[in-house]
Amino acid sequence: MFFNRKKKKIKESVEVTDQNFDELILNADVPVLLDLWAPGCPPCTILSPIVDEIAAEFQGRALVAKINVHSNPKISASFKIKSIPTLIFIQKDEIAERFSGLVPKPNIVEILEELIAERNS
Repeated sequence: MFFNRKKKKIKESVEVTDQNFDELILNADVPVLLDLWAPGCPPCTILSPIVDEIAAEFQGRALVAKINVHSNPKISASFKIKSIPTLIFIQKDEIAERFSGLVPKPNIVEILEELIAERNS
């Protein structure tokens, strides 16, 4: 019976911490999308599977990472996170875009595509 099958969970995003941030993000040679979230945050729960889908779609072309703001206070402080979820797009070690709250998937994809095109030109 097909209706009992659970949808496969996509998990292509990278978990970033205070300890591995520099290694993973600052040394990235592709555009980076950071999803700053926290457990118990309803909008974060809505955005999380979308971010995972984007990570799978952009594998090898962009780095998509998640950061739990409660577990990683140094990162939260350095980005001055005031509300979650927050999406931060990084290009060549600089913040290219930043959004707080829910962002539709097509908008996120469009920004990543633009950053990739910019990097490749």
